[in-house]
Amino acid sequence: MRVTNKMLTHNFLSDMRTNLSKMKTLQEQSTSGKQVRKPSDDPSKVSRIMQINSDIVANKQYNSNIKDTINWLDSADTSLGQAGEVLKRVRELLVSTGNASYSISERKAVRDEINEKIEEFSQIVNTSFDGKYIFGGTRGLSKPMTVVKENGNSKLGYALRDGSELVDIQANASEYNMIGSKLKVEIAQSVYIEYNVTAQEITEFKNDKGEPLDVRKVFGDIVNHLGSDKEEDRNKLIMEDLQGISDIIDNVLKLRAGVGARQNRMDSAKERNTEENFNLIEILSEVEDVDITEKGIEVAAMQSVYVAALQASARIMQPTLLDYLR
Repeated sequence: MRVTNKMLTHNFLSDMRTNLSKMKTLQEQSTSGKQVRKPSDDPSKVSRIMQINSDIVANKQYNSNIKDTINWLDSADTSLGQAGEVLKRVRELLVSTGNASYSISERKAVRDEINEKIEEFSQIVNTSFDGKYIFGGTRGLSKPMTVVKENGNSKLGYALRDGSELVDIQANASEYNMIGSKLKVEIAQSVYIEYNVTAQEITEFKNDKGEPLDVRKVFGDIVNHLGSDKEEDRNKLIMEDLQGISDIIDNVLKLRAGVGARQNRMDSAKERNTEENFNLIEILSEVEDVDITEKGIEVAAMQSVYVAALQASARIMQPTLLDYLR
């Protein structure tokens, strides 16, 4: 086969373009610090990088969910603690009424204080966090409890959206069900947890004997019995009513213990989330980032190859005036 000067020149230019392209790629990787700049550089690697970035974004959202839930649970724990203190004070007042020397006027004075405690209890159950009522279930934008005056006494009840008392449950079943509904949060991929305590769990429950109790009824009985001068009503204060308050306190303690357990779980989830995020970032760096030292050596080697090629071709191909005329 005849080898012409034109063939040598063509092959030389083709090789030089290849070397220049490689040098350009190495320089881009060195300056950007990334192995790929566009999908066409390495489609499979770009796909993996996009997946890892998506996982990191999702992980950050899970972390945000966990932090918000921890704050929510902290607020719920504080509120349940305050509710427990109110109930303890009510129990102390009931114990004091067991004194046979208490007159009707003294019991009414106790009733007045308990009426205030009922309103304080309602205020605690209506605690809000981040613009939402923490015990309001899925109807978080409206307070779950209200207090109305009835015969001079404070009466605890569920609240409708307009703030009035929810009297007919059947007619307002949707709102009643929302007050007792649970909230869920995603703390990891496809891992959900119910984190809220509802006003219904605080108000309606079963005691250790399996008997249903209602805080609204217990409070109502207490204030009514305190205003009565009948001996049987006075006896109920230190028997049924006192036991009812003790059962309510036990229920609040159980709910608070449940909140504490969920707080511990959230703390563990936060630690796992943080570790996983570090791992994902490390994996992304291994896949996406270049080794600067290694890449610097490659760039220097490629530059040496390119300069050597120029020098070799300059000695091999001696262009003449005729070459330029062609």
